[in-house]
Amino acid sequence: MPKQFDPEIKARAVRMVRDHLPEYGSVTATAEAVGPQLGISRETLRRWVAQADIDDGRRAGVTSAELEEIRRLKAENKRLRDTNEVLRRAAVFFAGELDPQRR
Repeated sequence: MPKQFDPEIKARAVRMVRDHLPEYGSVTATAEAVGPQLGISRETLRRWVAQADIDDGRRAGVTSAELEEIRRLKAENKRLRDTNEVLRRAAVFFAGELDPQRR
């Protein structure tokens, strides 16, 4: 299971990478330098910065709010499909029970 970080730590880490970006020239190099100081892997930090850029409108992509909405809608869709399947099976069962030819 992925390790969960406090949003304040994420924001601070992203801010540190952005502050030191001119010194290193790339997000990956900066994340490689800053990450060990914070106990965060280079790739995790790089992904946080990329997502923060998307959320801030600096880069094209799906924002965090949109991703959360998609997750919520997928879960709701699955729940509704499961409910419909149960109702469909119940309707078939009760239709068979009420069929006068089966008695």
